[in-house]
Amino acid sequence: MSEEVQRYGGGGGGGMAALSLDLLGQVLDRVREPRDRKACRLVSRAFARAEAAHRRVLRVLCRLRVLRREPLARLLRAFRALERLDLSACASLDDASLAAALSGADLAGVRRVCLARASGVGWRGLDALVAACPRLEAVDLSHCVGAGDREAAALAAATGLRELSLEKCLGVTDMGLAKVVVGCPRLEKLSLKWCREISDIGIDLLSKKCHDLRSLDISYLKVGNESLRSISSLEKLEELAMVCCSCIDDDGLELLGKGSNSLQSVDVSRCDHVTSQGLASLIDGHNFLQKLNAADSLHEMRQSFLSNLAKLKDTLTVLRLDGLEVASSVLLAIGGCNNLVEIGLSKCNGVTDEGISSLVTQCSHLRVIDLTCCNLLTNNALDSIAENCKMVERLRLESCSSISEKGLEQIATSCPNLKEIDLTDCGVNDAALRPLAKCSELLVLKLGLCSSISDKGLAFISSSCGKLIELDLYRCNSITDDGLAALAYGCKKIKMLNLCYCNKITDTGLGHLGSLEELTNLELRCLVRITGIGISSVAIGCKNLIEIDLKRCYSVDDAGLWALARYALNLRQLTISYCQVTGLGLCHLLSSLRCLQDVKMVHLSWVSIEGFEMALRAACGRLKKLKMLSGLKSVLSPELLQMLQACGCRIRWVNKPLVYKD
Repeated sequence: MSEEVQRYGGGGGGGMAALSLDLLGQVLDRVREPRDRKACRLVSRAFARAEAAHRRVLRVLCRLRVLRREPLARLLRAFRALERLDLSACASLDDASLAAALSGADLAGVRRVCLARASGVGWRGLDALVAACPRLEAVDLSHCVGAGDREAAALAAATGLRELSLEKCLGVTDMGLAKVVVGCPRLEKLSLKWCREISDIGIDLLSKKCHDLRSLDISYLKVGNESLRSISSLEKLEELAMVCCSCIDDDGLELLGKGSNSLQSVDVSRCDHVTSQGLASLIDGHNFLQKLNAADSLHEMRQSFLSNLAKLKDTLTVLRLDGLEVASSVLLAIGGCNNLVEIGLSKCNGVTDEGISSLVTQCSHLRVIDLTCCNLLTNNALDSIAENCKMVERLRLESCSSISEKGLEQIATSCPNLKEIDLTDCGVNDAALRPLAKCSELLVLKLGLCSSISDKGLAFISSSCGKLIELDLYRCNSITDDGLAALAYGCKKIKMLNLCYCNKITDTGLGHLGSLEELTNLELRCLVRITGIGISSVAIGCKNLIEIDLKRCYSVDDAGLWALARYALNLRQLTISYCQVTGLGLCHLLSSLRCLQDVKMVHLSWVSIEGFEMALRAACGRLKKLKMLSGLKSVLSPELLQMLQACGCRIRWVNKPLVYKD
């Protein structure tokens, strides 16, 4: 028996056991039936390990995100268990390449597709997508600015669609919306944000056809109160966002309040003609409201609103009143909603220590507290928060300049679940960071404009905050390379790092950052001492970089661009304005980075007109946003500019004088 087992690979190094897991995995890829694939485990222990690994890969790849167009067809054929497909990073994807990739692929299980910013995909590509994915339930077409009624009509063929985002599809009109709502009557979630060609007529038809709608976003539309009259008939609607709908006023909110009592979340932020009286009418008709966002809308607080707010004391969990004049008596009344988990008081005049104390004494469940620019607050407010809100996770204190290490000590000691704190422009120093080092769960720390923060403070944070994923050190110009060394040693999980204007940092510091393998966003604006050598260190070590800002890094040259072109293959956004790069370096960069979509390149004095022409032609079809000097508009070939526009690229022309800053 042992001889037979050995012969078929059940034992040591012979037979199947001599083959690698990768090779065995390729064999399994050719076994179509799941039952047969499981039977492979009986052949040998090596096959059993390969089959287990294969199942893990399939679980991961049921949510496939493709970064480049070229391997798309091969990936779709290789993985037949896909449920979610994200093509938003395929910058050069167009109708022909999408249709070709879908042809012959088995996508019967695909339910969700993301095509956000894939502006090269039009109605032909969407036709092919809908035909290839018969079980399609969710499509994200947001920021496809060229999408219009024909694209909407193509999606209307997906009769099982339940979720659709058309955010910033600027060409969609009432006609396109009509196609969608007639073809997809089972829609439950729809975003029409920034679709400014849609009117009250389209919203009325939507309300009549899609009775199952639970979430609707009409932000930035030019619709009026008649749309709210129509929306009020949707009996299952739970979430309604109408940010910056300037034609909506209190009469519309009263109509909405008289409709179905199903709304749980309403966002009327930046609606200039909405007052607290209108919100009182809305609350009066919706007793189960859980989230209310009226940020930057209200100018005064009437008693009728506070009285009706008391009716929500058992249900309301989120309340945002940013930009409002708020007295202590108002905060005392708001405290009656003692199930609040989030309160937004950003830029609210009149917020004092006394008011915060009266609020948090009643609202002990608060997890998110936004006190941005409430500059009357002192350590006493932090003491009250620490004493009463021990479960707080996010605390925003930007420009609260009267707080100090004493108040932060109380927060750090009493709030062990703190995950985010914003101390931008608070003037805190290294001593304030010592107590924050106790917050081992901290994920986000913002210290911008705190010029007294030095390497010593960074050492405190690096010693204990190993879970940190975002750190903002904007204009913390006492930070040096030594601070970055401590940061790179203790905070390996950082993904977003802002070092703009930290002008003591050199290539040595960037060498330390090269060990941050999870880094995705890096801002290095105006670091005048760094060169292409430092950028090379970052590019080689940080393979997951998505965005890098090198504006006014005057010593960064082609060497830095060549390193980015070779190693930063996932880069999507790049700012190189004022850098000393040449046309050759720019052309090589833009032709090499297949995921690059957004480039800002103002005042590249060493790049000739021919250099710009060659570089832009090399990347045409992938670029979605460009920022360049307006003087180039008249010298670049009209054919090139038309080609960029046809591929969905938006160019922002700026007229800025050439001024060098330190």
